[in-house]
Amino acid sequence: MNAFLLLPTPLFTVIALVVVLVVIALVAWALQLMQAATDRREFSLMLAGCMVCSAAVGLATVMVLTFTSPVRLEARGLAAPEPELSGVSLDAIVLPWDDSLTLQGEG
Repeated sequence: MNAFLLLPTPLFTVIALVVVLVVIALVAWALQLMQAATDRREFSLMLAGCMVCSAAVGLATVMVLTFTSPVRLEARGLAAPEPELSGVSLDAIVLPWDDSLTLQGEG
């Protein structure tokens, strides 16, 4: 069992809010770098701003994927129930080329 799933909901909410604040801080820093790049006409600062912004997007993506994973939702009882198996076996399906192979084996 993943220890992350065992966190109580208030602690989980605090962690999520801290990550959101970090993402906002990274975006603000990226905007400052890009503004400085425009003022000083430096391309390297623009690249640094783009890298910081892409790091913020990556962190936000990982946060969403982690906090809304199917395993996490299932542990909280929010996931849809598993569908019942229909009992159909693929062995019962006969394909057209399967018949020709069985005839070759008999002859």
